[in-house]
Amino acid sequence: MRVKLDPGSKTTGIAVMREDSNEQAVLSLINLIHRGRQISEAMTARRQMRRRRRGNLRYRAPGFLNRTKPQGWLAPSLRHRIETTMSWMARLQRWAPVSAFSQELVRFDMQQMENPEISGAEYQQGQLQGYEVREYLLEKWGRKCAYCGAGHTPLQVEYIQPKARGGSSRISNLTLACQPCNQRKGAMPVEQFLAKKPEVLKWLLAQAKHPLKDAAAVNSTRWALANALKASGLHVELASGGRTKFNRTRMGIPKDHALDAAWVGNVEAVTGWEVPTLQAKAMGRGRHQRTRLDKFGFPRGYCMRTKFVKGFQTGDWVKAVVLKGKHAGTHVGRVAVRATGSFNVGALQGINHKACKVIQRACGYQLTY
Repeated sequence: MRVKLDPGSKTTGIAVMREDSNEQAVLSLINLIHRGRQISEAMTARRQMRRRRRGNLRYRAPGFLNRTKPQGWLAPSLRHRIETTMSWMARLQRWAPVSAFSQELVRFDMQQMENPEISGAEYQQGQLQGYEVREYLLEKWGRKCAYCGAGHTPLQVEYIQPKARGGSSRISNLTLACQPCNQRKGAMPVEQFLAKKPEVLKWLLAQAKHPLKDAAAVNSTRWALANALKASGLHVELASGGRTKFNRTRMGIPKDHALDAAWVGNVEAVTGWEVPTLQAKAMGRGRHQRTRLDKFGFPRGYCMRTKFVKGFQTGDWVKAVVLKGKHAGTHVGRVAVRATGSFNVGALQGINHKACKVIQRACGYQLTY
């Protein structure tokens, strides 16, 4: 079996494949939803609180010069993507005889993007011509017309500054437009075409030079993930995002992270891709913080020193059968424990621990199909 990966900044698609001589069959599809943004915001809040406390206390000598970062260091929000992905790779290796990995190494082939469309004869040949550019533009402009905002319609590659007026073929001068907007604009300067829409013009010119933050996050972690996969000792296949999209659109497969993973690499045919997709959302396994802070960053209360209360921990999936009272009935949901034994089950508060029974222990992920 082969496990294929489509790494993303927010979601990583995983496909477990069985390889035959001429085709590959999908056994399982997984969308691994990361919480990198949550980690980044928590780190920012902690930094601000720490700065606030130190501003009101005794003088402390600056310590920023005595910290060094090891080679290959990644920010916690980026390292989280690598660790959660490799954790699922270890799970799949325990459950199935995995012999190889395939990873989409680069989202966009920058070399092919230097000469898009008709700017170079060397990239006008072959079936993959133009796929890298179009995929980049779709991601950058949100799969909508840059002029009218129309979505779910065929989009065309459009020059912001027309070539007839000296516009270049660089990526920063390309956008997406629906056919009506493209025809109305013609060779008009973009300032003239959007003269009655100054807000749209301001946004478009800013977005044209705006880098892809999500693509930057993927580029920062792509080699770290590839090296982690190679460390497993199994064969690792690397491919580009343009080839993935070419493989998928050639067969008319809908867009999805897990389905993208199934078409990574050298693929001729894929069967069984209609299987349900498992959504694995990273929820964390608790926190190291032992205090609750007020708005000034000072402690206002202290957390429990243990995770388990009466045999339960926060995040367990439980079934609560309440015989009487205002919450009488059967309730199923995730539990939030309290030291008093009065738990929260889903949106309900004040459920006695004796009425709860564990259905599934907290594994750090919310699993749904």
